[in-house]
Amino acid sequence: MPEQEGARMRAAVEGLATPDPLGRRLPAVYAADDLAQRLTGAYDQVIAPVQVTLDSLWAYFDPALAPPDFVDWLGGWVAAGGPPDGAGDDRRRVVAGAVARHRVRGTAAALAEEVRLATGLAAEIVESGGTAWSATPGGELPGSPEPALTVRIRVAEPGPALAARLRAVIEANRPAHVPYTVEVLPPDGGAATGGAR
Repeated sequence: MPEQEGARMRAAVEGLATPDPLGRRLPAVYAADDLAQRLTGAYDQVIAPVQVTLDSLWAYFDPALAPPDFVDWLGGWVAAGGPPDGAGDDRRRVVAGAVARHRVRGTAAALAEEVRLATGLAAEIVESGGTAWSATPGGELPGSPEPALTVRIRVAEPGPALAARLRAVIEANRPAHVPYTVEVLPPDGGAATGGAR
């Protein structure tokens, strides 16, 4: 794939042969006609990349096999999240796991995974909700009646870019009615920095 002004672009493949040349389909009178064969050969050269793409179209929809720029497009289809500038194999894994992550979206485990994918940091998620069962009616409900969410991360040098990315990930993946607090702690467990939202 040629690079042009930093953007990846798809282009024709030089010397790619068509699997079904049009010249073979012409009536017998044109089979030996040099002009007819050259004209259909020019058409074959233009249409060969289309035929090859259609023959292997299934591979474009598999994140493990698709071209790198198509993987990013697939990521948009399934709202894959994660950093779009990630390494090739990492990006493929993020796109391939998007549907499984959507099944648990809104849970603490899913939010922690989205934070890890976006920032590379492990997050501790503390939430106010809970579930329990009881054999007797009227049992005490778990959790707190007021929704709350705290996201803690530990990093040596926090910066505004990290905080902005972290807030964007939380906003996109938390339940909409739950307010949240971000705590950025040093690795040794000192005082937290951050704020509520």
